[in-house]
Amino acid sequence: MAESPDQPETAPRSEPGLPGVERHGGTRAASPEQEARARAFAIDAARCLHDDKCTDILVLDLRGRSQITDFFVIASGTSDRQMRASGQHIDDLGREQQFTLHRDNLREPDATWLVLDFVDVVVHVFEPQTRLFYDLEMLWGDAERLDWSRPGESMPAVTADPSRNRAGLRPDDELPGLS
Repeated sequence: MAESPDQPETAPRSEPGLPGVERHGGTRAASPEQEARARAFAIDAARCLHDDKCTDILVLDLRGRSQITDFFVIASGTSDRQMRASGQHIDDLGREQQFTLHRDNLREPDATWLVLDFVDVVVHVFEPQTRLFYDLEMLWGDAERLDWSRPGESMPAVTADPSRNRAGLRPDDELPGLS
């Protein structure tokens, strides 16, 4: 039976700008080479955020857990200016490594959560209170955490101040939207 124009496509179709990635009924199918490139880009993005003085940086491997992306990079920023500069550096890194930035909110005023969506890799840069509120690392708690440290370095501690939680907050700090 022939498909009518109102019916969805049934054949896999390549995602624009992402060689080796096809959509199959809502699931992602990437070649091993594309997965390796995405993993390397996620690790490089974490290192870039670290170089920009972001804190509590995590790289989560979501392959087999998410139909949307393969890797999350999550970090906390210290100020609006630093977060936006870090986001711009990640965009530049993506261009260098031939990853297309499909969506971002870098120009959104007063954003406390910046999202840069490269399809295979999604980078999140939070203000600490917003990060605690949304708690993506708990939501994806079963995901493997990748070591993004450089050779010869150890992974930075998630939180240096023991009186603060992993998002950098103390128990009595106010959360956004709950006042």
